[in-house]
This record gives sequence, structure tokens and C-alpha cells, in this order.
Amino acid sequence: MPCAPMPLFEVPEGTDPERLAMVRALARTPLFSGLKPDSLMRLAQGCRSEHYDKGNILFHKGDPCHGFYLTLEGQVKLAFISPDGNQKVVEIIRPGQSFGEAVMFMERPYMLMAQALTECRLLHIGKDAVFAELNRDPQVSRKMIAGLSMRLHNLIHDLETYSLRSGRERIIGYLLREEEMTGLCIQEGPATVLLPTQKGTIASRLNLTQEHFSRILHELVSDGLVTVEGRLIHIPDIGRLRDSLP
Repeated sequence: MPCAPMPLFEVPEGTDPERLAMVRALARTPLFSGLKPDSLMRLAQGCRSEHYDKGNILFHKGDPCHGFYLTLEGQVKLAFISPDGNQKVVEIIRPGQSFGEAVMFMERPYMLMAQALTECRLLHIGKDAVFAELNRDPQVSRKMIAGLSMRLHNLIHDLETYSLRSGRERIIGYLLREEEMTGLCIQEGPATVLLPTQKGTIASRLNLTQEHFSRILHELVSDGLVTVEGRLIHIPDIGRLRDSLP
């Protein structure tokens, strides 16, 4: 999700530069865009900046939750891990997206694990600052409810996709959504999609095995709908790919 433009507002003199950077980061994200400067300043007081290298674990299932995260740079994987070590990827978090709010409100431990897919820079927003601001400003409450409602909507959409659509339809739908996220919104003609992470991770996100994912990609190549160059998926005619869906 693209970040919102930075609003113009006055910052109190003597504001710590690191805190000011946090305020600006909050203001650029869809979850907090449009909030009053005072609200952003108070939320920033409860923030800390965190950096993770690729592969680092942010938290494990069962760890206590003391707030939620806002992704500024990089990508984070949310996943369940089975007793035999297999993973089911629930979501891939990108810049501008947040995660962990629901568990924070329930005041329960994390129900899954989070791992950095790339080098990441995040803000951790402490729950005490969030709860205080929710009590103070109804606009913050509406923003948080809207964000959680959108997350629920996406989960219901995922459930529908996994239950009613074939693996081929899931992959084509995924490629079309990835192209839309570039902002180009090409209707006809050639397009290129850069897969955000490894194919195995995307396969798990789509509730497919890596072998099934690769087999379907090969079928799409054979049908002339795509060509594959590593993580680059070239689509000769995106309109034809879209029309291939039932």
C-alpha cells in the first residue's frame, strides 16, 4: 500500500530529530495519515525504531505482545509453524502496512511468528501510548477500527480464494494484484511483475505447495501467458491473462 504524502504542520521547537523522524513516518502511513499533529507526537513518544537483517525473527508464537509494528522498509513474513517445522505463510507485510494490532487489543501472546524476509526497518508502537490515545481522540479509534476491518475483509477474501478457486486461478489473481500494486494499472499489452520474495514463500501464502506453484507457472509459460526470469514474471498481454480467468 503506498504511503500518503507528508502533511505540513508545525513541530514544537527542540523536538528530538529521531522523534521527529518517527512523527513523519507515522504521518506518511495510511493507518495514521490525517491525524492531528498532537496525536502523532504523543504516539511517537511510545515508539521505538527497530532494525532487522534478513532472516531475523521479530517474535515467536507465545511471546508477549507489548504493542504493534509499522513497516517502514523491507518485508516481514507472518507464519504458523507446525510441530514438524513446516510453515504456513499467513501474510507478507510490506512498507506502510502494520501488524500485531489485534493481539495487542486482546492483550494475549502472539499467535504466530514474524520473520524478516529482507533487511527491515520498523516502528514498534507501544500499547500504553496507543491505549492512551484511543481514550483521548475518537479519530484514532476510527482509524484503528478501519484498519482491523480491512484486515478482516482480506482474510475473508483469502478464505474464499482458498476454498473456491483453483491453484491456477489463485496464481493468476496474485500476479494481477501485484501488477495493480505497482500503480501502473495496465489494462492491455505487456507488463512485468517482480515477485516480492521467494516462490516457496508465495506458494505458502496462496495455500499451495512449492511443487504445485512451479507446475502451474510452467503451464502458464506453455500457454504463452507468461515468461519467467528468476523473480521477474513477464506478461506478454495482461488483458489476455486477465481474460483467462473464468
